[in-house]
Amino acid sequence: MPRLPARKAPTPHMTTAHDFTFAKLNEPGEIKLEDYAGKAVLVVNVASACGFTSQYRDLEALYEAKVGKGLVILGVPCNDFGHQEPGQASEIREFCDNSYHVTFPMTEKVDISTPSKRHPFYKWVAEELGESALPRWNFHKYLIGKDGALLGAFPSKAAPLGPEIVGSIKDALCAPDKAA
Repeated sequence: MPRLPARKAPTPHMTTAHDFTFAKLNEPGEIKLEDYAGKAVLVVNVASACGFTSQYRDLEALYEAKVGKGLVILGVPCNDFGHQEPGQASEIREFCDNSYHVTFPMTEKVDISTPSKRHPFYKWVAEELGESALPRWNFHKYLIGKDGALLGAFPSKAAPLGPEIVGSIKDALCAPDKAA
């Protein structure tokens, strides 16, 4: 499900991606999505031992190319799909640093597939788009707009530097900042 239909801008009482936080990977503190208001955010569930793990390379290249233009990539480790992220936080960080030189923000490992343990961000995705829009495998991607609205969902096979994702990011970055 690549792009989503146009939605109305969130109103102050509506839930948006900006209402969620994640624990930081291998360090104290939280990643507050509200801190990225006015930026586009690509949220990607990642794993170190997956056939798609090489996407880290393209995700990092995309991040380096677009971070100055307002893009944030958020890596969200998850062991739900094929048990392909079994390591502890320090092992995940070491793998990302040494193998792919990842500089974009990373969260602690989360649960996505078990409804009772599901991270609140993914519960929100399920409420917004339905259970069928949740990741079925590693490296599923969601594009969040500057206003916190969910703009697109991209399957694992969608290449981070492919025209569909790059075009969607360009559109999100060019969209007027409604907070201004």
